[in-house]
Amino acid sequence: MMRNLLILSFLLISLQSFSQVDQSKKPKMDFYFNPTLNIGYNVKNQSKRNQNQDSQYYQDYVSPYLPNDFTYGISAVGGYNFLPNFAIGTGLKYSYIDPNFHMMYWLIQPKFVFNPGDEAFFIDVTYGKQINKSVISNSEFWGLKLGLQVAYSKRLSQEGGLVFETLQASRSNTLFIGLSYGITIFSNKNYTVEGID
Repeated sequence: MMRNLLILSFLLISLQSFSQVDQSKKPKMDFYFNPTLNIGYNVKNQSKRNQNQDSQYYQDYVSPYLPNDFTYGISAVGGYNFLPNFAIGTGLKYSYIDPNFHMMYWLIQPKFVFNPGDEAFFIDVTYGKQINKSVISNSEFWGLKLGLQVAYSKRLSQEGGLVFETLQASRSNTLFIGLSYGITIFSNKNYTVEGID
């Protein structure tokens, strides 16, 4: 009888210890959705403007495809955070560069997360392929975002970041440097301290 009680007590203690959340484990967002707004400045425009604008090269090659100084964009990415420091997502991005440059991209976005949880630092590397027709077609988009994700509620974080974006097309290569703001909605309510019960 005593032996059975000891075995039962051991099993209950084992079950209790294994059922508790391991606070030493790094948290993951699990499934997430991330809408973002951004604005950027085209740093390559200044060097093009310094060229001789009376030249045939400028008029035939640069001028018709010269985007504005600023770009405005909105993106929506959904993905899965399957490792504490790595997630991958896919989605869409719309960029307005010029009245003739309305670009829609399909994105693939690996995300590297450092110090996951309440104040996570992250790096997004984004590749996009144009899916609409504009002045140019079949362009590619590359982006790099360095940012901070701050807990807001049990399933929501706000984020801000510094963005580097390049548009590669047949007659126009640009480099935009800008800022972004977004939110991240995630399925794991225990990802941040706001959700830990």
